[in-house]
Amino acid sequence: MAQQLANGGTHGRTMPAIFLAHGSPLLLDDRGWVSELAGWAKALPRPRAVLMLSAHWVDRPITLGATRSVPLVYDFYGFPARYYQTTYPAPPAPELGTRLRGLLHGQPVAEDPERGLDHGAYVPLVCMYPDADVPVLQVSLPTLEPAELFQLGRALAPLRQEGILIVGSGFLTHNLRTIDFNPNATPPAWATEFDAWTADVLARRDVDALLAYRERAPGVRQALPTHEHFVPVVVALGAAIDDAAAAPSFPISGFTYGSATRRSVQFG
Repeated sequence: MAQQLANGGTHGRTMPAIFLAHGSPLLLDDRGWVSELAGWAKALPRPRAVLMLSAHWVDRPITLGATRSVPLVYDFYGFPARYYQTTYPAPPAPELGTRLRGLLHGQPVAEDPERGLDHGAYVPLVCMYPDADVPVLQVSLPTLEPAELFQLGRALAPLRQEGILIVGSGFLTHNLRTIDFNPNATPPAWATEFDAWTADVLARRDVDALLAYRERAPGVRQALPTHEHFVPVVVALGAAIDDAAAAPSFPISGFTYGSATRRSVQFG
């Protein structure tokens, strides 16, 4: 793998780029959602490594997480003790960090060698690759500006041909004030309208509309009081936009916690 990544080697099949709704640590107790994520992973080509961009790490310039085994980041509060005992000893991917630097052509890249995977990264990976046998590198979102993140995705696109699964992890709607733990809660209209608008824009690969979502999307102020959970999808689209064969699909959809859409996207 080291030689392949260092030289930009090819993989037998181009990997998709994906965006997934990562849930809270409670996702790991949702057998249906765990099953959906596991089934999605089985349907994907097996990656050589995962490049993870999670809503829970925004840091400029783009920063590489640990490239050796370090503890997870339990970046949540007030949960029962067992949620702080989850482990996910995925192999590190230092060669992927080297390759990323090359793709960014001299742009500043920082390192945080003590930072492990946060829950936006490890929770879905526990479901998708439970054996923790796929190397993972988490990198920060260097900005929340959609245009910059779209260009970042385009810069990372060659990794797809090298067996790397580019993952944007977040939630297309994310308003903690409206969380409802009633499993039968009806999603509010603003959430369903925002979800439908986003799905339509992504299905049409309408870059202009997506980059202007703050001005154009219905219900955006309620759906996204802050924007870090939405913008990882912009990176994923950027990584696929120059590939005419990377048609979008939605392997997982529906709502949880009342207003949170579980919609996840696969490009390619």
